[in-house]
Amino acid sequence: MKGDLFKGVMQWEFNIPKASFKKKDFKLPVFYYDNSSFTAIYTASTKKVLPFLPDRAMHPAELRPGRCLVAFTAFEYRKTDIDPYNEFSIAVILSYGKRALPGLSLLGQVRRNCFDAWVWHLPVTTEIARYGGVELYGYPKILAKIGITRGRDAAECVLAEKKEHILTLRVPVPATKPGRVSRYRTYPVREGVTLCGNVCTLHHQYAESMNTKGVSLSLGTGHRICRELGSVDLSEKALMYQYSPLNESILFGPRNLIDD
Repeated sequence: MKGDLFKGVMQWEFNIPKASFKKKDFKLPVFYYDNSSFTAIYTASTKKVLPFLPDRAMHPAELRPGRCLVAFTAFEYRKTDIDPYNEFSIAVILSYGKRALPGLSLLGQVRRNCFDAWVWHLPVTTEIARYGGVELYGYPKILAKIGITRGRDAAECVLAEKKEHILTLRVPVPATKPGRVSRYRTYPVREGVTLCGNVCTLHHQYAESMNTKGVSLSLGTGHRICRELGSVDLSEKALMYQYSPLNESILFGPRNLIDD
């Protein structure tokens, strides 16, 4: 039922007096009450992804030897504790702390419905979202234009910084059904220290499919993000995609890895 995700979760208030935006009072964890998202997962060269990872304990979770997974996700946050905004995540699925046999770590994460990832890029559309992500967590957030449209047959996200096109992600709109709570553990790095940031998401409407006909990812050419993505040998076709037109989420505050 809508709202159940937030029951029994304590929020703490804090203030950022020197912030450049009007809103000064915040709560942690941050509640996201009304959201939609869609994700396409592609394979990439493990060898070419490794140099981008900032922590030697981060091991890309491989589908098969030499091929890891990169997830592209468009988020539309319509009602949150920090006001509405859009976000686009580019993340590498991880096995943190130790290497795992190809496929084994992924199976374990799917079975537990708990996924580990390093967020490579995380553009957002508002300064409050950028500031909080960078200053509290160390997420690689930049301000960008993120246009999200959803029609009867397809959903599309166009990502650009200023006038420079970065990418366009398009997925079919499938039939959905109620989903379950998923947990996402991210590993941002702030001031050289790897932290853990937890996200819990309850999908009220959800679908996923290995049939990726109609899923497309078009990269621009000049932007730094495009050049980095172009260097890791992304697969031409998506491995799978997920579609969630209605969900709720909680972004918990960052913590040290030892506090687990």
